[in-house]
Amino acid sequence: MRRRIADACRAAGRNPAGVVLTAVTKTQSPEALASALATGQRVFGENRVQEAQAHWSALRPAVADLELRLIGPLQTNKAADAAALFDVIETLDRPKLADALAAAAGKSGRTVRVLVQVNTGAEPQKAGVLPGDADALVAYARGRGLAVEGLMCIPPADEAAGPHFALLRKIARRNGLGTLSMGMSGDYETAIRFGATHVRIGSALFGERNRVETPSID
Repeated sequence: MRRRIADACRAAGRNPAGVVLTAVTKTQSPEALASALATGQRVFGENRVQEAQAHWSALRPAVADLELRLIGPLQTNKAADAAALFDVIETLDRPKLADALAAAAGKSGRTVRVLVQVNTGAEPQKAGVLPGDADALVAYARGRGLAVEGLMCIPPADEAAGPHFALLRKIARRNGLGTLSMGMSGDYETAIRFGATHVRIGSALFGERNRVETPSID
């Protein structure tokens, strides 16, 4: 997968060092995690706080350079746990969640790094702020003291991904944001062409799995 990412970068005229592989380990076994760690992989994405705690609480002290990224919807009542476990939360999508993460940061004294998730396809069943509201949420999160590093999106499954990645890049540029988490197993090469800095790869690394998503609730 690293070779494929590097090839896609070179085809796009980009330095492969500018794209980070985030290995998506939701639903994976301890053996799969150990195998990934053995290859030198250190950046991992998880969808649920509780599952991530089960996966990584024991491993984290032994892997000094591990980076955990939350890539699934976050309930406000899990904000403190998420802020304590994850290095980056990629799914900030509403002011109420920004408030909860800011409160967690205030109690722990730890800076909370976030990406704003943008629902580029305006899909009612999907998390993410609408594109027209993204600038306001970025400003609000910054005002609450969160370290807003970039944007994340998941394009509609039945549409070409390129226009959605282009839209995310446009929003990021006008807000001075450098991180773009976009592209998964089926469209990461397209995402790289549109400037992705992080690609989230699960099935291409670990094989297909059952996809069961839990909606965000407050």
